[in-house]
Amino acid sequence: MTQRDRNDLHWCASPRSLDSIPVDQAPELTPTQQRLLDQLRRDGEPLVFDAAFIDDLVARAQAIANEASARLGGERLVVSKNFLSQVHGCEAKHLLPDSFEWTPANARGFVSHKAIELGAHWQGEPVPEALVDEALARLADQPSHQGDFIAGLTDADRAELRGGAVERVTRFLQDFPPLPARAQPLFEARTRWTPPGCIELVGKTDLVIGRPDGRISTKLVIDFKTGWPSPAHRHDLRFYALLETVVRRVPPRRLVTFYLDSSEADVEDVTPSVLEAALARVEGAVVRHAELTVEQQPPVKRVGSACRWCPALPTCDDGRRHLAVLDDDGSQGFDG
Repeated sequence: MTQRDRNDLHWCASPRSLDSIPVDQAPELTPTQQRLLDQLRRDGEPLVFDAAFIDDLVARAQAIANEASARLGGERLVVSKNFLSQVHGCEAKHLLPDSFEWTPANARGFVSHKAIELGAHWQGEPVPEALVDEALARLADQPSHQGDFIAGLTDADRAELRGGAVERVTRFLQDFPPLPARAQPLFEARTRWTPPGCIELVGKTDLVIGRPDGRISTKLVIDFKTGWPSPAHRHDLRFYALLETVVRRVPPRRLVTFYLDSSEADVEDVTPSVLEAALARVEGAVVRHAELTVEQQPPVKRVGSACRWCPALPTCDDGRRHLAVLDDDGSQGFDG
């Protein structure tokens, strides 16, 4: 039996799920890998959502999109996890022009994701440094904002970015269970829903695992994060679950946020309530966006840790006061 065959046993003991297997047939995993694998495996009967519920959910999603399209007057609106976070966060910041810029710190995510994707198909032993170097080279050749950023890096910025990405990839390779091809892993999985009108829902998931099996919910949707856990991370995954449902009519089985720093996973089973909550959040965001942009209703400021990176911070008294409570000196780099 090859190493790849033994890895397959962990994830694909049945065509449908990550069922249990005889211990003596499996390769030895680290305690961290085994703990996560236990969280990902199916722990009950196959999950099948009521077809009438799914049809009704999709119909209501289409109705929401139709109503929002009418209120926006045909203005194209792309609903993503970032859009939802902005509208449900500080509305004043949501209305500001997009000032996002790539830096070595925030680019570590997409570089490490590309390297992890390469590692899943790598011939031979995957070495984190080699995977990251190949990821950087391939990304620099892409005609995109990310590609332009990578191609224009200084030596120092490239070294900083490389070091951060290597750390993330190393943690993944050491702590995440090996992924066999039979599990059909999809990295950076893009999903788009374009109902009639001007609204579209888009998402890009770090990792999706699972093979379709009729109406049985088999898929695991996984996001990789660093830093502190946040309720927003569950909101992101619930949105991905809703998007998967309206596009393919079969919800995923489980949602997983895997924190690379702590090697811990936050796991949530997909239920009708989870999908309902996700749809309500989408509806609330598109309705509020129309109220702010078309009807010109005044925005509500909501302070939080994100104030630290807001371009309006120098002139936002609410944000400055909030950060003053969090910081020792309260200056945040502004002396006035």
